Amino acid sequence: PMLRGSLIPISAASRIKVTASHTWRYTPYSPLSSPRQHRPLFTHQRLKLSRARHFATGAKTTMAGEISYLSQSEAIKVDEDLMGSLGFSIDQLMELAGLSIACAIAEVYKPEDHKFVVFCGPGNNGGDGLVAARHLTHFGYSVAICYPKRTNKQLYLNLVKQCENLNIKFLKTEDALERLCHAEGCPCVVDAMFGFSFKGEPRPPFKEILETLVNARMPIVSVDIPSGWSVERGEDESTEGLIQPEMLVSLTAPKLCAKSFKGKHHYLGGRFAPPELGLVLP
Repeated sequence: PMLRGSLIPISAASRIKVTASHTWRYTPYSPLSSPRQHRPLFTHQRLKLSRARHFATGAKTTMAGEISYLSQSEAIKVDEDLMGSLGFSIDQLMELAGLSIACAIAEVYKPEDHKFVVFCGPGNNGGDGLVAARHLTHFGYSVAICYPKRTNKQLYLNLVKQCENLNIKFLKTEDALERLCHAEGCPCVVDAMFGFSFKGEPRPPFKEILETLVNARMPIVSVDIPSGWSVERGEDESTEGLIQPEMLVSLTAPKLCAKSFKGKHHYLGGRFAPPELGLVLP
């Protein structure tokens, strides 16, 4: 695939730790070059990610190596600042997020070996999923989308149209769930249903989708927050009965619940956060 954008591997093990062996190669201006031709932006040092969290209001860490983990209110404040005084637009942030998700997937899963079904929710997380589906298709993956609760907002209508123009198939919920029962039909899932602003219990059809994913054996890639998890879930809280993604792609900064993530691959997508946010990132 033709990788563009920026992405940071947070961990490749159950413990949240950056390994010295991984080098992320990055270029924003060479869409026709292969990943191996990209110049190295920086090589990660062995860095233990600590439990820092209060950074969304501009406070900076006082200890070397601390990483920002955001609560729900802090994540909301970061988005407000980005789309307010810092001059970003929602569609710009969505494009950055979706591209970073696709790039993370391309780092781990080969298009010749994996097909994807992208489950999109009604909000911004679902929009990220639609963008990711488009980029994955350009990268050569076989992609289908399940988008059961659509919105009439023009931004989302445009994202759907862009996917339709690439002949990406939109599945009904029952058809998507049927694919989950057959590994040869859907070996991988992108969970882009609920983000950090979600509260309460999932309602149909997402409740049924999540219940199916809990028992699914195929790899799951969750966008920012594993759907159904509490954003502020503590490190020691049980995730029994919830989906267990193999990959988590945190966006802008990892959220507090990322401390409970025990999957194989944790990436931080979007090296665009300006210093005014006070975030401390790898």
